[in-house]
Amino acid sequence: MSANPQGHVLVVDDNEDFRHAMSSVAALFDCRVSGAATLARAKAMVATTQFDLVLVDLSLPDGHGFDLIDELDLAVQGKVVIVTGHPSLETAMRAVGSSVVEYLVKPIVSAQLEALFVEAAHRAQLHPPAPADQLGELSGSSGVMHDLFAKIRRIAPTDITVLVSGESGTGKELVSRALHDLSGRAGRFVAVNCGAVPEDLLSSQLFGHERGSFTGATQSHAGFFEQAQGGTIFLDEITEMPLAAQVYLLRVLETRHLTRVGGTREIPLDVRVVAATNRDALLATTEGRLREDLYYRLLEFPLRLPPLRDRRGDIPLLAQHFLDRLNERYATRKTFAPDSLRALEDAPWKGNIRELRHVVQRQYILSDDARVRFVPPPLHPVDAGDGAIRFSIGMNLEEMEREMLLRTLAHFNNNRRLTAETLGITAKTIYNRLIRYRSLGFVSDDVVGPPPDDNA
Repeated sequence: MSANPQGHVLVVDDNEDFRHAMSSVAALFDCRVSGAATLARAKAMVATTQFDLVLVDLSLPDGHGFDLIDELDLAVQGKVVIVTGHPSLETAMRAVGSSVVEYLVKPIVSAQLEALFVEAAHRAQLHPPAPADQLGELSGSSGVMHDLFAKIRRIAPTDITVLVSGESGTGKELVSRALHDLSGRAGRFVAVNCGAVPEDLLSSQLFGHERGSFTGATQSHAGFFEQAQGGTIFLDEITEMPLAAQVYLLRVLETRHLTRVGGTREIPLDVRVVAATNRDALLATTEGRLREDLYYRLLEFPLRLPPLRDRRGDIPLLAQHFLDRLNERYATRKTFAPDSLRALEDAPWKGNIRELRHVVQRQYILSDDARVRFVPPPLHPVDAGDGAIRFSIGMNLEEMEREMLLRTLAHFNNNRRLTAETLGITAKTIYNRLIRYRSLGFVSDDVVGPPPDDNA
């Protein structure tokens, strides 16, 4: 792979074969392709990403190519070219009257395509270099993060399966997105939380099903793997996947084919797999939660994300990044009050980056002037070791309630029914509290779990 920046090309076309063909040709001219099959997806991509070349089909499933062109910031995006298989005088005249540079008809002449990609690659050389302390949505100036960035850049263009491990809130999905964005793969990025999908539905959701394969299957369904064709699938909380689905996943990884539930036809796959866990994956194999053969198949390339306490020097950079995004979103110019960044760096962050982001956001909202002040975290209760909790003076009632609920829930191994009976509340009340605590960064998805039955 070239050490120089690659030209970044967006291909907006619902024809998957065309997107793949553009990706293959682009690679010959030091360009990488991101694909969008719908107008909505393309709008979302151009809102956050700068492209050197945008190829737009006019006929899209959810709109017209001109709807995208009309919204493009031409000062940010590179050359915009209409590519259509159904030319008309009306669309050609409209293209001439717009800022579109070229209007091409499929099949595209190879010389025209080569010229576009060469120009895109040249335009990429003119971009200012990306900050050394940032890769996609990942930020960090510490040596451990620079090492992580280097590994991501090296393995992104391959199809090697990656296992990302790290505590909740460390940015595992951001790593997987960076791997996809740097891969040059034209397909979608599809994220799946294996612990959030009901066990009896997971295989169908992942691998698809045929009509009539089970009660309620009134039509065929393409699963997440097929939806990620040509792209990347992110399997979060892989240790929560049922063992039956793990057997199926192992076969898919080994054969690069899948058979839908209830079907007989093998479907070839071109999907990059990135799995993640906040648990010790090797320990999960000894406990029987993760198949050993699947563990080693996923372990083609491991990436470990450090907790925030091991990269405290990155905390001011991250906090400023979150504040900058809030200022940009709400058109403000707030800054941190003196010594706030040092206080943030010294504070404990059990929720890692997610907790830090929530704290910055809360203090941004609560600040009455242009200065954002950091309020040190509240005192935590002391576990007496005999099942009792001694609360410290200075804790408010809401903090005491939260700690009592979470400690009791942990005591009963996350059994909400027993916790509800002990505390004299309903399981639904506990669930609602956990949803709120998750939004504040105090608990992770695996603690919240599925909603209770209506009768609970």
